[in-house]
Amino acid sequence: MRIDILTLFPEMFQGPFTESIIKRSVAKNLVNIVLHDIRDYSTGKHHRVDDYPFGGGAGMVMMIEPIARCIDALRLERTYDEIIYTSPDGKLLDQKLANQMSGFENIIILCGHYKGIDERIREHYISMEISIGDYVLTGGELAACVITDAIVRLIPGVLNDETSALSDSFQDDLISPPVYTRPYDFNGLLVPDILRSGNEKEINRWRHEKSVERTRKRRPGLLGNY
Repeated sequence: MRIDILTLFPEMFQGPFTESIIKRSVAKNLVNIVLHDIRDYSTGKHHRVDDYPFGGGAGMVMMIEPIARCIDALRLERTYDEIIYTSPDGKLLDQKLANQMSGFENIIILCGHYKGIDERIREHYISMEISIGDYVLTGGELAACVITDAIVRLIPGVLNDETSALSDSFQDDLISPPVYTRPYDFNGLLVPDILRSGNEKEINRWRHEKSVERTRKRRPGLLGNY
């Protein structure tokens, strides 16, 4: 998979993309993440990428020209499954959407900033808008990190144990059950005996029951889907 990220602040991705699972997936050539500084596509003397909104009002708006030039240049090189804009009013990112996008070959993620981007980009270039929650961030870079992480970990070969992702929360519209590791007894706090029984069938039954119980208590709205 190739992920092209259009941003005004490429340095913000150095931490999230140079550690842990994403770093390993890049090293294994399972994903190619390319950062593009939108300022590089500005034709102005000072590489300006924002301007005041028509009609007045507070804040600045990301200009159409640099974004369009960048997307046009990329589309000359390859076909993209989706051109995504990180927006608070976009489709809410969930596990089903992450599963779907993990099968894509090429995507673009455009990080918004300021009061947003020129609406003509949204109307004529963007094919999907994604929100990571009902709140506003200072920019789309953090959202792009979340989207990328949610997708990349699902690509075959990224996780050492590929079955691990199948038991994640939300994969079956349930919250994951509680998990334990050694020691069995920590200051009198014990691991449930069923998990040490070796009875795989009963262990799976226990885990399912705990998932339903935890979902009913913490996220009852999910049970409608389940």
